[in-house]
This record gives sequence, C-alpha cells and structure tokens, in this order.
Amino acid sequence: MDKAQDLQQPERRDFLTTASGLGGALAVGAAGLAGMTLGPTATAGSTMVSSHGTGPGLKGPYLDLSTGRGNQLAYARIQGDLDFGKQKYFWFKGYVMAIEPQKKVVDLMGASGFGVIRLAEGPNGAIRRMCREIIVYTDLKTGEVLDEWKNPLTNETVKAVHVANDPFNYLIEDHFPAMSDFGGLNKEQPPRIPFILPWYQHGDMAEMEIHVHLAYPSALQPEKWPRESAGRIAQVSEFFAHHIRVEDLQNPKLTTIDYTGTWNRITPWLPWMLMGQRTGFCQYGCFMGTTKNLDQVLTRPVLDYAEKHYKKYFDAPTEWSADRSLSSLEHYAKDQKPAPVKAP
Repeated sequence: MDKAQDLQQPERRDFLTTASGLGGALAVGAAGLAGMTLGPTATAGSTMVSSHGTGPGLKGPYLDLSTGRGNQLAYARIQGDLDFGKQKYFWFKGYVMAIEPQKKVVDLMGASGFGVIRLAEGPNGAIRRMCREIIVYTDLKTGEVLDEWKNPLTNETVKAVHVANDPFNYLIEDHFPAMSDFGGLNKEQPPRIPFILPWYQHGDMAEMEIHVHLAYPSALQPEKWPRESAGRIAQVSEFFAHHIRVEDLQNPKLTTIDYTGTWNRITPWLPWMLMGQRTGFCQYGCFMGTTKNLDQVLTRPVLDYAEKHYKKYFDAPTEWSADRSLSSLEHYAKDQKPAPVKAP
C-alpha cells in the first residue's frame, strides 16, 4: 500500500501524534489555524468541540470528526490532495471596504486571488501543506487590476502593491500547531490541544468555521514608516466558513474534497494606501472555494495579470521549505521603501 492509500485508512497507523509550526494567517488568507477560535458555537474546553458539532454524518462511517485524527485527515483533503504530488487550486473574490467610526462603510476596491497547494508526507505522521498564493486589487467599475489607485478617503493617487506569498507552508497534524512568530514579532503561543474543528451538519451539508485573531508588534513601526504604519500593533482577524458535502467527507475513495464558503478579514489600512495612524481599518468580504479551472471563477483581467506577473504561482511548490511564512505586512516591510513624508 502506498503513502496516499495508507493515509486513506486512519485505522491503519497512529500517524497524528505531534504538533509543529504553522504559518500565520493568510495575508490573504486563505488559511491560518494558530491563534484561532472555532466559531461562535465553539466552547473553550480542553477538547475545543463545537456545541453543535453533532450529526449522523460526522461520526463515520469513515471519519470520526470528534477526534484529532479524523480532523487532520478531513482538513488535509479540504486543503489539498492526499494523492501526493497532485496540486489543488483555491480561489477567492470580493471587496475591500473602509470602516471608520461614525461613518458609512465605503467600498474601496475589488480583491481577487488564488493559491495552489500540494501535500506531501511530513515527519511523525504530519502532512506537509506547500502553497503559493496571490491577491490582486481591482478597480470597482472596470474590474481591471490596479497599477495606481485614487484613495477616495484622501483623494491621493498611490501605487497599488499586490500580495504574493511564496511559500505559505505549514504542517497539518492531529494537534493545533504553533502560531507563526511573523519574523520573531509574535511571541504568543497557544497550548497544545487536539485538532478538533467545529463541525455542524444540516441535511446533506456540513459546515465548519475557523476564526483567527492576532495582535502582535507590527513590522511597520511608525518611526520608520510614518505614512504606511497603522500603529505599533498589527491587529488582524480572519474568518473562514466552509460548506462541504457530508457524502464527500465520508467517502474513503476521495483523496480530495471540494468546498465553497466565505472569507472575511479585518486588517489595518493597507500600507500602500498611505493612511498612517488614521482611525479605522479595512474589511475584506469574499466568496471562496476550490476549483479545477480558475477560468470558471476568476475574471480574465485578473488571470492575464497573474500570468504576466506571477507565472510560477500557478504551480505549487514541490520541495518543502521550513522557512516561516510571512504575512503581507512583513513582505511589505522587506520589499518596499518608506514613502516620503508629505509637506505640511
């Protein structure tokens, strides 16, 4: 029996026994686990089981989703393909909005992107998730990818800086992994607890929601980045809602399973907006899912731009890198230069 077939038989081996590092929340997103809470119905008990985590399709016959082993195998099939070597696309598409106190919400720009994931065998029964991902920002009226953008909050035209994360890797195990340190900036670590997600079943569908809440010293400190920095602390939250067919979850013949859902993100002003410490924040609201064909879910302008500027991001990494994954703020601090301070 090969490695993929072995993983399809959770009773055959005790392969979910250790916890290890995980990249932080997607600068996107699309998916950090450390620092998470398990949705509004989750309890804070030692097992982290949702109070609604019941249903006839959640206990078998293939996977028991009240166990760390069952959740590791389910989550790996959602993220990638246990037929190691095959890659899998995820996508998202929506809007970025401005939230300011006592003001109406303002739609700022579109946000579209995708990632591609390949799974591989990891140490001590862990599964390596190897990923590249991008976000590009688009004009609300035309859908074209932004090179420059006129900020409606300041009336200043600025250069758009898109997001490209390579790699964005972590281990999928039967325990929640360590939180990313974001280049040594985040010192908080959660306790080691079983990897049990908050599943809820209604009819033939299962839902699972993940919340990621982070607050750590920003890589963009105001002294060096007075126009880009929203403050000393990077306060970021992400919310992932997955909708999956119960029949697929419990089908041992499927090495990968599809999902649809939503991704929402709360984040400081994007640094290239040059908003400084102005009160407020950005809110992302996006649909997300998996696909075999990106043309079916993303627009041609977005894919043409990606093919021109991010060609390698259509292929998942084939080699594991233990380098800690960075968020868009850390990449910005590494790749960009502070904007000149405006004259008074």
